[in-house]
Amino acid sequence: FIIKFAFKIVKIGIFFEKIATFSFVLKITDMKNYIFLIFSMISMSTFSQQNLTPETLWQLGRVTPLGISKDGKLLVYKVGTPSIEENKINSKYYTIPVQGGNATLVEDYKSLLADKNISPNGKHLLSSQEVKIEKLLGKDIYPELSKTTAQVYTGLDYRHWDTWNDGTHNHVFYSTIGSETEKVLPPVDIMPNEPYDAPQKPFGGDEDYIWSPDGLKIIYVCKKKAGTAYATSTNTDLYEYDLATKTTKNLTISNLGYDTHPIFSPKGDLSWLQMKRDGFEADKNDIIVRHRGLDINLTAGWDGTVDSFSWSADGKKVYFIAPIKGTKQLFEVNFPGLTKIAVRITQLTDGDFDVNGIVGFSGTSVLVAKTTHNMATEVFSYDLKVKSWKQITHVNDEAYSKIAKCTSEKRWVTTTDGKKMLVWVILPPNFDKTKKYPTLLYCQGGPQSALTQYYSFRWNFQLMASQGYIIVAPNRRGMPGHGTAWNEQISGDWGGQVMDDYLAAIDDVAKESYVDKTRLGAVGASYGGYSVFQLAGIHKNRFKTFISHCGIFNTESMYGTTEEVFFTNWDSGGAYWEKDNATAQKTYNEFNPIKLINNWNTPILIIQGGKDYRVPIGQGQEAFQAAQLKGIKSKFLLFPDENHWVLKPQNALVWQKEFFGWLKETL
Repeated sequence: FIIKFAFKIVKIGIFFEKIATFSFVLKITDMKNYIFLIFSMISMSTFSQQNLTPETLWQLGRVTPLGISKDGKLLVYKVGTPSIEENKINSKYYTIPVQGGNATLVEDYKSLLADKNISPNGKHLLSSQEVKIEKLLGKDIYPELSKTTAQVYTGLDYRHWDTWNDGTHNHVFYSTIGSETEKVLPPVDIMPNEPYDAPQKPFGGDEDYIWSPDGLKIIYVCKKKAGTAYATSTNTDLYEYDLATKTTKNLTISNLGYDTHPIFSPKGDLSWLQMKRDGFEADKNDIIVRHRGLDINLTAGWDGTVDSFSWSADGKKVYFIAPIKGTKQLFEVNFPGLTKIAVRITQLTDGDFDVNGIVGFSGTSVLVAKTTHNMATEVFSYDLKVKSWKQITHVNDEAYSKIAKCTSEKRWVTTTDGKKMLVWVILPPNFDKTKKYPTLLYCQGGPQSALTQYYSFRWNFQLMASQGYIIVAPNRRGMPGHGTAWNEQISGDWGGQVMDDYLAAIDDVAKESYVDKTRLGAVGASYGGYSVFQLAGIHKNRFKTFISHCGIFNTESMYGTTEEVFFTNWDSGGAYWEKDNATAQKTYNEFNPIKLINNWNTPILIIQGGKDYRVPIGQGQEAFQAAQLKGIKSKFLLFPDENHWVLKPQNALVWQKEFFGWLKETL
């Protein structure tokens, strides 16, 4: 930007010299004057930049790419703009040439995109809707008592994420597309009377169902389990519904873990993502291709896990996104079919950024969503031949020109068991190494979520650093991108090596002269919130303050109230009553923050969502009550209408104000 700006200034000077007009404004006669002018303008630009604030963060546009137009010429995308006054996010839709150019606001964006839900033969349309299947409400069971609010359950799937089960389920439907003169037939439910969900709740969409290439069958994702069996399993399967016979077949019955994201290759082979172990939601995710009746695992020999994938137009390659060494990058793998050609996986991109999604292909280029710690999602084009990047959307360019950037550095720290651990260190804008800065240990959630160059609108590293804090964000045990063994080690060991990893990271960075060792804090959400609670009992006065959002404080009551029991079964090692289970007993005793409450002596802010059924409200209440009764400076921030996240704009701003207000007060 500075170089381009400088050249523009020089060109302006030359122009005014040539026309010999306005000489009182620009009478530049030698290179010294050019240089002085250039650096004066650069200095003015630098000083005009402001540090990122919560208010500015919530003015940024949120880019969601929707796809490439049917004619291949345009990128279609959505921009969500938060409205604090309306307490919602308003969306507008745009197109822009796939090679870049000027964006155009559009109203009818859907007509520009190919509709995957229309069958290839053009005869039918797929959709989904909720269907009332079970009588679980008191007024359903006793119609004469229409005002009762009772709910009656016989299995554990009585609530999920942030919603109570009222007996309705998502079902896939298909309808016949006819001419205006033909009678319109009612949509057909392909799962009649089944108490199962497709799309999957709570986050599934129309990616959970697709047409076969001939338009005669429907492939959909479903976990055909109910009640307690549903809550204790991750066994989703791919099902095939035949329109002619109205029969359904399980295509992945032999696999006991997740089967998701079905896609047909250009040559008609069904492909999908697969995890093998039932109950392990963070298992290695592989790309499977069913070719001539055989299932080929394209990523079996690769020590990583796949986020998402797309086929090349000729069906010879699969492009996929995966975490790697603190980032997310684009990879490719060849598809050899049944030949003896070896499977080769190649990393195509590399750098301090995240590639978050494949939008589509244009010529030799692939369009992807991309973020960094200083940049929210924008769409970029990556030329696969010349290996060059080009930014396509520029939604927040003007805002970024006024915001000072932070610096993200990779640091390799030796752990207590002799391993090398990547740690992101995020430095404040205009960082001065001769000064001392308060420093925050950031504890990532998941527990097996990648800690990369993502851009969050809540746990935003640029925002934290812009308030004058150094952020230490370790890729501790349990994170993908460092091999499957590193990713899996955290299961059953929540309070073990991973806590040593956290302390190794903060202790290593605290050796630097610019870190104020008397002003260290630890913050985090979900498993990160658990980490904060656990560190509060073992930190030996390293930290001056803590912030825990939706953290697990009592592993026993967590096991008794969370809705996805498969998660606690796997990661805790079992149930708390299994006295002969050594792993479980360690989880519910040594690795249980409530057991270390007598060691607490540090101020703590506890944040909780009232509709969080993953880490229910009692976890935050128990922690706050203990802190208060022990006389520890503490605060309880409750959002009654939020779930595991904070989604409403005004709530989000309150979250930011309380977060930074607490740090200012206690650190």
